[in-house]
Amino acid sequence: MSNTVWLTIIGLGEDGLDGLSLASQNALTEATIIFGSRRLLSFLKTRFQGKKIEWPVPFEKGVSMLLAQRGKSVVMLASGDPFWFGAGNVLAKYIAEDEWIAHPNRSCFSLAACKLGWAIQDSLCHALHASPFSKIRKDLQYKQKLLVTLRNGDAVADLAKYLSREGFGESKLIILEALGGKRQRVRKTTAEKYDWRDVNHPVMAAIEPSNGPSLPYSSGRDNRFFDHDGQITKTPMRALTLSALAPCAGELLWDIGAGSGSISIEWLLAHPTCKAIAIEKNGARCDRIAKNGYRYGLDRLKIVKTKAPDGLKKLEKPDAVFIGGGLDINLLNNVLESIESGTRLVINVVTLESEIILLQKQREFGGQLTRFEISNLGSIGTKSCWKAAYPITQWSVTV
Repeated sequence: MSNTVWLTIIGLGEDGLDGLSLASQNALTEATIIFGSRRLLSFLKTRFQGKKIEWPVPFEKGVSMLLAQRGKSVVMLASGDPFWFGAGNVLAKYIAEDEWIAHPNRSCFSLAACKLGWAIQDSLCHALHASPFSKIRKDLQYKQKLLVTLRNGDAVADLAKYLSREGFGESKLIILEALGGKRQRVRKTTAEKYDWRDVNHPVMAAIEPSNGPSLPYSSGRDNRFFDHDGQITKTPMRALTLSALAPCAGELLWDIGAGSGSISIEWLLAHPTCKAIAIEKNGARCDRIAKNGYRYGLDRLKIVKTKAPDGLKKLEKPDAVFIGGGLDINLLNNVLESIESGTRLVINVVTLESEIILLQKQREFGGQLTRFEISNLGSIGTKSCWKAAYPITQWSVTV
């Protein structure tokens, strides 16, 4: 072990000290200070001489307490695998990589998969012990199995209510308590029939969703999945726009004149590390964007109430920009001045005045100008006909 290592992060399971490696037990023996939750510290009982300090709630409050012990021999107890939705993910942001070492244990996800006979690579794993249930909304798909951690026993009832409210009341719900320990218990029910009041912590749930109103994985989701006042990029055009924006992992979008936020939300749904800033001047629409984002657990959505281009230069530089309405030459020039080389820009317009602006800029910067004409089935009296929407011109360019 390097002389600079002062922190050992140890994963501890429900089997307590019996499940620890020799290296983990040696680290506990040598530690002068041992951090951990009350539950994890209770496994140590009277063994080990190090001073035991209970980690506070919320978790972030304990970081400064830990850092104050730098240079001493310190152990941090975490549940299972510290780097799978665990404490290690947070601590590594504050401590240099040559200052710590980790000894992981079996994760609760692995224990659950083994107990159920599920292929863990085909199951989606979510940490809901500190996140809203809406985090799993996009993954509530028939035939898609989910494994989720929960805050405590009472949270299981809340999960069952959430599934029923979203139209998945017939989903199979398997409750797994204290996995790997003497208190282990596994029970099966459905979300709509759930009525247990004796669930022990730590607890997680396995979900087999029923055939409910699933949110498609493809871009261009139905308008009914978004609360809006009519100011929304409609389904087919949204699919074409997301294709042009081409979201990739970790990228940031500026959605200018966001309306309902549907473009931002579909951008974020493309990958769990994508980020978006929805820029909207209308306060009621900002509230609606927040509501839409929360429905799908998208805490990566930032909403800025302003009339663009005000404040654009103060924002984090984007990888892509979408302008869906209210285009004028001043806005476009400010956007072009605010973004860096290599940024993708997609603009949709319907007026001739806006088309002229795009034509001028396309001659200057290149890129693709495309005109979309979309018609839907309508009627004239008792006969059927095509009802055309306004033609939309799109400029797509990497500047």
